[in-house]
Amino acid sequence: MELILSLAIGTLAGCGVWLLLRPRTFQVIMGLLLLSYAVNLFILGVGGLRVGMPPFLAKGQIGSLAQFADPLPQSLVLTAIVISFATTALFLVVLLASRGLTGTDHVDGTEPEA
Repeated sequence: MELILSLAIGTLAGCGVWLLLRPRTFQVIMGLLLLSYAVNLFILGVGGLRVGMPPFLAKGQIGSLAQFADPLPQSLVLTAIVISFATTALFLVVLLASRGLTGTDHVDGTEPEA
């Protein structure tokens, strides 16, 4: 399972960096999204996965922290998803405004040669 998760994180991060280096604004936005997905998977992977474990103690129950799921990585990823959604929406609005002003979404304002 760790190998599959590592390969998924590496693939998402590699594709994200490759798209960040592209000259089109839309591709840069997609690259940022892929990088955020890679970071979210990394945070969840570092937090560990405990299947069937409750996230908190029940009232009156005594137990060690090793028996329960850690809610911190889950809350960090949830917060990161919300922030990346808002950032993507902002980037898309800026992209549309830039395209309306310049007529292209190319970074330097010129159309690439075919």
